Amino acid sequence: MFTALVIDETDGKVTSSLQTLSEDRLPAGEVTIEAYYSTLNYKDGMVLNGLGKLVRSYPHVPGVDVAGIVRDSSDSRFLPGDEVVVGGYRFGEVCWGGYSQLVRVPADWIVKLPSPLNLFQAMAFGTAGFSAMMAVDALQDHGLTPSENEVLVTGAVGGVGSIAVALLAALGFKVAASTGRPEEHDYLRSLGATAIIARSELEIPASKPLERERWSGCVDNVGGSTLGHVLSQLRTGASIASVGLAGGSSFTANVMPFLLRGVNILGIDSVSLDIKKRAKVWQRLADAFPLGLLESMATEVGLGDLERFGKEILEGKVKGRIVVNVRG
Repeated sequence: MFTALVIDETDGKVTSSLQTLSEDRLPAGEVTIEAYYSTLNYKDGMVLNGLGKLVRSYPHVPGVDVAGIVRDSSDSRFLPGDEVVVGGYRFGEVCWGGYSQLVRVPADWIVKLPSPLNLFQAMAFGTAGFSAMMAVDALQDHGLTPSENEVLVTGAVGGVGSIAVALLAALGFKVAASTGRPEEHDYLRSLGATAIIARSELEIPASKPLERERWSGCVDNVGGSTLGHVLSQLRTGASIASVGLAGGSSFTANVMPFLLRGVNILGIDSVSLDIKKRAKVWQRLADAFPLGLLESMATEVGLGDLERFGKEILEGKVKGRIVVNVRG
């Protein structure tokens, strides 16, 4: 028997409760994991509140990532006692996820915990940190190098944004962090931001097709009108990595930045990335990120706290990373 957070739907309304379940309720898979930590991402907030039609059937256990220790495995790649991380592949959406003390998944979804991370640190990163690393990798693959010109991070106080700010700063970039929360300016500077940009400055439509060249690159967690505005300010040859949609899933832009400045929009898909590439992203994140900052960015909560925090993350009230102790 084990404890899990289970959501159910009645008359179109999604509710959650802590339940004690038997192991025969777990989905099929070659590896059973004793889970220790999960995390709260924006997508988890959507699932917990029944938004976006991400869940196909109820009852359901959310949580799009998890870190734990292998208990049983029929796959030779994983042995009892191995510390592992799971994320992507619609885990927590189509398949039961990480808000559970026991998890069962296909072996092809699993990455061994990269050194020097522990289980808590892995989920202090979670899908948000993984996505931030993918975004930075994509920008560097398209020519981004440290210079006097700033890299912009929008939605910078959130999970992806916080990790992107600290990661870019650690890699030698000048970082401008955009937020609508003035009370968090000191927090962003502690992560390495050299400039703070008001969210209101970017969320209005651009005044003209091409504004003054300003950003050498951008990690965008907002989407919507902000994405369209930032496009008009990218420097020649620069790219924007599109990671999130907190400000909306559609945007208005024109072709001038593409035709006259050769800019790029790089889509970041952390769900379907090949497992071998996924392992490399995890290892680069573990190697490149200043781990001493993680404690200041992470808040530990229990399964019983997720109803509250699941709403707050959608309202833009969560700072940094929420780590879920599934055994606390």
